[in-house]
Amino acid sequence: MARSLPEYDTLDATAMAALALRGEVSPGELLEAAIERVEERDPALNAVVTRLFERARGRVGALPRGPLYGVPFLLKDLKAQLKGTPTSNSTRRMKGAVAQEDSLIAARFEAAGVQTIGKSNTPEFGILGVTEPAVWGPCRNPWDLSRTPGGSSGGAAAAVAARVVPVAHAGDGGGSIRIPASACGLFGLKPTRGRVSMAPFAGEAWGGFVQEGVVSRSVRDAALCLDQIDALTPGEPYAAPHKPQPWTAHLRPPARRLRVALHRGALYGDHTHPECLRAVDEAAALLRDLGHEVEEACPPFERDALVQAYFYTVACGTARFVEDTAAYAGVRPRPSDFEPTTWLLAQIGWKCDGATLLKAQRDMHRAARGVAAFFERYDVFVSPVHAEPPLPIGAFALDFARRAQLAVVRALNSRALLDRVLETLGRDALSRTPNTQLFNQTGQPAMSVPLYWTPEGLPLGVQVAAPFGGEGLLFELAAELEEARPWAGRLPPLLSAAPLTPSPSRSHHA
Repeated sequence: MARSLPEYDTLDATAMAALALRGEVSPGELLEAAIERVEERDPALNAVVTRLFERARGRVGALPRGPLYGVPFLLKDLKAQLKGTPTSNSTRRMKGAVAQEDSLIAARFEAAGVQTIGKSNTPEFGILGVTEPAVWGPCRNPWDLSRTPGGSSGGAAAAVAARVVPVAHAGDGGGSIRIPASACGLFGLKPTRGRVSMAPFAGEAWGGFVQEGVVSRSVRDAALCLDQIDALTPGEPYAAPHKPQPWTAHLRPPARRLRVALHRGALYGDHTHPECLRAVDEAAALLRDLGHEVEEACPPFERDALVQAYFYTVACGTARFVEDTAAYAGVRPRPSDFEPTTWLLAQIGWKCDGATLLKAQRDMHRAARGVAAFFERYDVFVSPVHAEPPLPIGAFALDFARRAQLAVVRALNSRALLDRVLETLGRDALSRTPNTQLFNQTGQPAMSVPLYWTPEGLPLGVQVAAPFGGEGLLFELAAELEEARPWAGRLPPLLSAAPLTPSPSRSHHA
């Protein structure tokens, strides 16, 4: 096991930065400890697809002495660009593409003092809830290497859970912070729509679904990181409500008894695994023990209309990603350059007319009004994150029959056929993770809190959503839950395994 700084595995980012700022440990020592852990643990995980060790070593003597001074860090290999380094979006035509300027979020993290040591694995364009891109190979869950860490921030979550880094950049367009946080026993909060800028490259992604943040082992790290990246930015298409004080000021229990709405079912699905129900039932019991008022209730929404709206919006965004990628490569879009699910969504996006997309927007806006009214009666909404425990690697792989079906769809390319396939896709793709997308569509902040492990040792997070702009309340409740039922001391089996068994993977080193 790793020998450098043995205390490294027990430190969160807040503690690391405090030690470095006091001079009790140097950024160089933290960096070399992180590199040692990448080299030791990542062959089993395939979480770090681009290694930026030499870049980090070249910066170590001139780091800004910010609140995250010296903290080893990973950027997600999707959208977030760091000048002079690759950003592949996990798609073949972008592999090796070098960023010409920084994303604002990457610049803000580095201005706070982090040491970016690499880019984390993600599915192609961040589409799936598992992290198994053809270009890099599957990422594995440190709690069980035969299972997925979730997606799309799967590489980030796997690396943080394995103590490679204490915190990592993540993004969430349909659950992509909350799903991997749940699958890996971490804390993950999707901010309110408009809270974190996507400048300078975009004003929004997937119609505003996508919000940027982190996955972390502690609540205070998530609050500290959000404080570094949520500054108001000129030119934004919209903005979240202003925070009256830093998020780190909310690391205390709520000042009053909360009205908690509990939903045990699947918002966009029909089945919930008994272990996922046990996770949310235990959370409800804990909330009652802490003095909060809990009753079963669910916000009103038209499920079929919202599922369709979600996938039409994602399909149009995917079509745009495909076109942009092909333009970068100087070729015409063609199916052989992309994974089958990506190409199918792009086909649907190209067939989606403006009236259909505007109807989708109208349906989501109507739902947002209903959800906002619901949060006038309740302070928070609690549900499972997953409908099933983390899936085995390959569970989403297409069998021969499905590949043949997609080939027919690709050849015929008719709107009616694509609509029927979309209906099936919506039902199948959301059956395992049906509870996160609503809050991307309506904009509310939502978090996954690691309160439960199955008898087999697999983590299952509990989702808590709050009113628009309500991150402060979520941090307060999360801090209370963390104190009542601490989770940071739990270690995945990967950290006690010796020797580690590498899985087949590919990595790009820069």
